[in-house]
Amino acid sequence: MSPRLLSIPSVAAALDVDRRTVYRFIAAGELDVVDLRTGPGRSRVRVPATSLDAFISGRMTPTTLPGR
Repeated sequence: MSPRLLSIPSVAAALDVDRRTVYRFIAAGELDVVDLRTGPGRSRVRVPATSLDAFISGRMTPTTLPGR
């Protein structure tokens, strides 16, 4: 089974951030991408769902309830 690939707008919506922020995460190496370009010209990048899951897991922080 091939990995599920997400568009940049889909990743932005999942993270509740702007598309530019997603591109910054990609440029920083925090999100992996697959380039589906078929020739010269603009790239068509997609983010593997597993990369998004790992990104989210890596940013989770333990929370404490107030008063405990």
